[in-house]
Amino acid sequence: MIYCKKTRLFTLHRLIFFLFNPERGKGLLLRFSYVIIGGKILEVLNITPVKLDDEGNKLILLDQTLLPNDEKYIHLKDKESIWEAIYKLRVRGAPAIGIAAAMGLYVCIKQSKAADYDELYNEFKEIKDYLATSRPTAVNLFWALDRMENCLLQNKHRPIDEIKAALHREAQLIKDEDEDICRQIGEHSLSLLRPGMGILTHCNAGTIATSKYGTALAPIYLGHERGYNFKVFADETRPLLQGGRLTAWELQKAGIDITLICDNMASIVMKKGWIDAIVVGCDRVAANGDAANKIGTSGVAIIAKHYGIPFYVHAPISTIDINTETGKDIKIEERPGEEIYKAWYAKPMAPEGINTFNPAFDVTDANLITAIITEKGILYPPYTESIKRIFK
Repeated sequence: MIYCKKTRLFTLHRLIFFLFNPERGKGLLLRFSYVIIGGKILEVLNITPVKLDDEGNKLILLDQTLLPNDEKYIHLKDKESIWEAIYKLRVRGAPAIGIAAAMGLYVCIKQSKAADYDELYNEFKEIKDYLATSRPTAVNLFWALDRMENCLLQNKHRPIDEIKAALHREAQLIKDEDEDICRQIGEHSLSLLRPGMGILTHCNAGTIATSKYGTALAPIYLGHERGYNFKVFADETRPLLQGGRLTAWELQKAGIDITLICDNMASIVMKKGWIDAIVVGCDRVAANGDAANKIGTSGVAIIAKHYGIPFYVHAPISTIDINTETGKDIKIEERPGEEIYKAWYAKPMAPEGINTFNPAFDVTDANLITAIITEKGILYPPYTESIKRIFK
């Protein structure tokens, strides 16, 4: 047997299985390759930001507002606390929000005392509509809630207990599918990158923003396990510091070469030639390829265009909204101005009562995006055509 950190074992018979069954064994070897490399990557990818305790009827979330100082999980049982967790960014990242909404909806409806379908549906719809008001920009929230409603409608003729069981399976399936989707996005993205590259990322599109791997950080994890030795630069991502608090935390935890910079330093690291590619996640892609992501992303794209650096958007198919024609039609969430000058400071860093403008997202125009990377492959301009093709 091969021994590695945390007393994890990779048995000889699994290696023999791979040697004699290379295709069937490929996924097995990839999963255990984290173990061979060492415990750090495995430790990070074992973090589960969203999980369901069905026996205890609880939604369990990693409270990301406490990172990097405290790794604490919160247990939620009612729609109000689940709404608050999504709005306050205790759970964040488009895929993770969708998973939390689906599992949270199930947790709430499981407690229903409804005696018939109509009563159950009315209660379900009230909870669903309420959770949908928590974050307006991330399309995965609405996609996951709609998927749960479709599941309910498809099982309307079954007994109440069976409907609840179907909703449980659907919520878990959304989470399980996301892990596979993120890995596929990572593989496609990695095909565009070369060993030793300098890579800049904005906000956090990592494993804690999804069920596992992340979207934009998936190729970094996969590359790291294969010895690519990427040099990653993370924008701190004002005002909520997702790059500093979250991306820097999880990549350092994985043993990846990570350098934290202020948002206004992106231009100088590109000018110095330290950046070979930009990788970002996404909260909504319009039918024309315009992409809404964390505020500041469009500025990074403009600078990248100036220096001729490829700018890659990583988006699950569920994040592409073909019913939204262009980025102008995407509703941009605006958040309290206190986040700018109070949230992370012992004392206010601006005068009390100062006027503020605090949009949570901006839209990167399609003409600034080199490629959109999905689980079904890599999309190139013109996006109106490439996006249409993947939905056929």
